[in-house]
Amino acid sequence: MIARGVAKLSSKSKSKSVFVCQSCGAQRARWEGRCSDCGAWNSLVEERIAPETPARGLSSRSSSAGPERGWQTGGNGGRVTRLSESHTSANGPHHGTDRKTTGFQELDRVLGGGLVKGSFILVGGDPGIGKSTLLLQMAGGLAERGSKVLYVSGEESIDQTSLRAKRMGLSNSLESILLASESQLETIREIAASEAPDVLIVDSIQTVYLEDLNSAPGSVTQVRECAASLMNLAKSQGIIVFVVGHVTKEGQIAGPKVLEHMVDTVLSFEGDKTHSFRLLRALKNRFGATHELGVFAMDSKGLQEVHNPSELFLEERGDRLVGSAVFASMEGTRPLLCEVQALTVSTQMAMPRRTAIGLDTNRLQLLAAVLNRHLGLGLAQSDLFINVVGGLRLDEPAADFAVAAALISSETERELFAKTCFFGELGLTGETRAVPFAELRLKEARKLGFEKFVLPASNKKQLLSTGKDALNGVVFVRDVQELARAAVGEKTAHKTKGARPSPKDDFEFDL
Repeated sequence: MIARGVAKLSSKSKSKSVFVCQSCGAQRARWEGRCSDCGAWNSLVEERIAPETPARGLSSRSSSAGPERGWQTGGNGGRVTRLSESHTSANGPHHGTDRKTTGFQELDRVLGGGLVKGSFILVGGDPGIGKSTLLLQMAGGLAERGSKVLYVSGEESIDQTSLRAKRMGLSNSLESILLASESQLETIREIAASEAPDVLIVDSIQTVYLEDLNSAPGSVTQVRECAASLMNLAKSQGIIVFVVGHVTKEGQIAGPKVLEHMVDTVLSFEGDKTHSFRLLRALKNRFGATHELGVFAMDSKGLQEVHNPSELFLEERGDRLVGSAVFASMEGTRPLLCEVQALTVSTQMAMPRRTAIGLDTNRLQLLAAVLNRHLGLGLAQSDLFINVVGGLRLDEPAADFAVAAALISSETERELFAKTCFFGELGLTGETRAVPFAELRLKEARKLGFEKFVLPASNKKQLLSTGKDALNGVVFVRDVQELARAAVGEKTAHKTKGARPSPKDDFEFDL
């Protein structure tokens, strides 16, 4: 009986094998060619799962599980604290409200004003886009302001990281930046415990592994457990922890979605490697506004801040303004002007092409249908191409006015007035709808010298409350036909210089 009991106990303690989807983290007892949860093909990988252990979540009670199983808030025994008193009565360094400035105004803007103690931040982006460069320059800025930074790289040696830092001109900060080349998480935690840094940077989470787990580094199990351990380190010791995450072919941060739920902030570093522009977005931020945008330019010495991105995105705008409209977008709390280009080409194909770079293709098809129905432009027989200059991506419906104006201009071969700015939403019945932050958009456009502004009529009441001066140069439109008149006029449009006569010069809008 005793032997059987021992055998039964030992069998329960053995690890088991499961198949885990590397895209969404779903677990299956058997291998499947296609994950039934997320639909990804050939994404299930066999992994060994360790026996059940005590909870690894956050706990305010003292426990013998150690730092790997939770964090303590000063040993208050699970005492409940009033929300009004939490900022003064709670113990521990991670409850401070002071923010650390990174030395980069653009990065501080995206983070919500700086770094909060005990925060856990995930930085994702394509390979070679500049994630490591951004974090190394940030480490230099923090070191110059008296912060102790530990930079742990699982992809580069210490000499390689040091050479890159010297190339970027961080020689004055090298004494305050500690470097380590390590992938084993237990060793990283030991180094952090002995050095007690203010900021810990782990590059990258896909290279870090726990010795207790049998799965390979970068697998769902390893990424999830390593992230949980680093989160506990940040909360228990008040250390600001940055982790770098790779991006899949679809542009999503690699690893399970639970990784994004664990962290306090998710930063996405975007851009075209063939251009110098780099865009930093906050997709999630517990300490600030989401969808904030920071703009950088890459050069031989690293990343340089762009303090006036609107002027930068419009400085190469050409003189031929057929199919070129300016849109005032809102990126978080920042107004940003960008150029939207459109090209329409007649085609004999049964299914014309709809290509959009920086804009949702479904939105382009919707706008083409509205212009076809209510203006009779005949876009159903044309290939349509839309490009948002500078690598920006427009997700807000307020871009409808600029896209529609660019399409009308290209199809009718009439120039748009160079100093006109568009923003507004179009409905399927041809009506216009108000957009938020109209005053901020107008202020940014006026600062750059724009004189004419085409807005939805629904925004007039909002602007009147700010004063009559806000209405200078503003044209309010109620439907798509009024938008077309405001964009290119009826018979007094600015025609392209040197253009050959075209039957489209006699174009008039149906009333």
